[in-house]
Amino acid sequence: MSKAEWDRVPVVITFAERLRMVETYGFAGSQGQTVLEGQRLVPRGKASDTVFLFMHPATTLNMLPMPTALADAGLHVLCAGSRYAKNDSALIMEKVVYDLGQYVRYAREALGYRKVVLVGWSGGGSLSLFYQAQAEHPTITATPAGDPYDLKEAGLQPADGIIFIAAHLSRAETLTEWLDPSVRDELDPDNRDPALDIYAADAPNKPPYATQFVATFRTAQLARNRRITARVRELLDRFAHLKDGEVERGFVVHRTNCDVRWLDPAVDPNGRKPGWCFLGDPRIANVAPAGLARFSTLRSWLSQWSYDHSNAKGTVNAARITSCPVIQIVNGADDAVPATHNPAIRAALATKDKEYVEIDGATHYYLGQPAELAQCIATVTDWSRRKGLLE
Repeated sequence: MSKAEWDRVPVVITFAERLRMVETYGFAGSQGQTVLEGQRLVPRGKASDTVFLFMHPATTLNMLPMPTALADAGLHVLCAGSRYAKNDSALIMEKVVYDLGQYVRYAREALGYRKVVLVGWSGGGSLSLFYQAQAEHPTITATPAGDPYDLKEAGLQPADGIIFIAAHLSRAETLTEWLDPSVRDELDPDNRDPALDIYAADAPNKPPYATQFVATFRTAQLARNRRITARVRELLDRFAHLKDGEVERGFVVHRTNCDVRWLDPAVDPNGRKPGWCFLGDPRIANVAPAGLARFSTLRSWLSQWSYDHSNAKGTVNAARITSCPVIQIVNGADDAVPATHNPAIRAALATKDKEYVEIDGATHYYLGQPAELAQCIATVTDWSRRKGLLE
């Protein structure tokens, strides 16, 4: 099958927003303007009433295999960047939902698409669920830090369908399952509990891990997330009491890619290879600058990373979606998304129009996997046509 010819067309959306403080560096943010930048992948000479809209909270997706493969297949694609694209240190999930709403509206009202299908890849999966839940049944009027941010009055337009692909439960839950529980002092990452330090050469617990050790490990990970959250709230309360002009602070979260799954393929098994993750060697990823939540602000932690406070948790939002068809595409050898996450979403989805497809052997990015990628694209186009989302 020949590939369609297509063009990359820039998309720029600008709107004014009154903010209490500047979160992103640059002219636009400091002058009360929010600027969103995206790309349309538009097949030449082939009009369409449907656009497949990709958005991730913290990055752009226009170079990933799936968006370009959809364009190769002759479908219209919009890859949307949030206001925090490529820098999630101050990211507020509620504002990302608002940004996604601007793209949905723009796609319909400015670009003329009648149908908008959200494609939630990786971290975009829980974002898509969060967005649709608030579009169908808006509830949020403030961020987890208590800052006013009204999604009930945002006029979010529901999407016509959701493709949840290679996606996890949420950033908060995934980070919690990857936090290194051996860290005892957040200011001194070398102060570690040897019993929980699975990457140490002399680690007392080695794969295959005992069930009790895995349970202890998970409990310690959650406890660490909650310790950081407690410190965040303590600082925010202090700033509110002092009223001296300081309202925010940045901090480093050390060692954030530590999971027994990476070393023991028998823990929540799928087709991934042991000793590896989507970022490469997990021992290196654990301390690399690109680790999840490596740099964060207080407010961003509560909105994006706090297990107990984030509004973006996948199962919570899935249970609020009632009027939208959803398909989950699970990559059978995903080396990023834990195997337990998609079944949890499947069970939580309230919509009766839901499907679940697994692609055997597919990794997170389909790197070097043209057959698996082709199966994914065929699944998307078949589902979209059956649901009346694509002619």
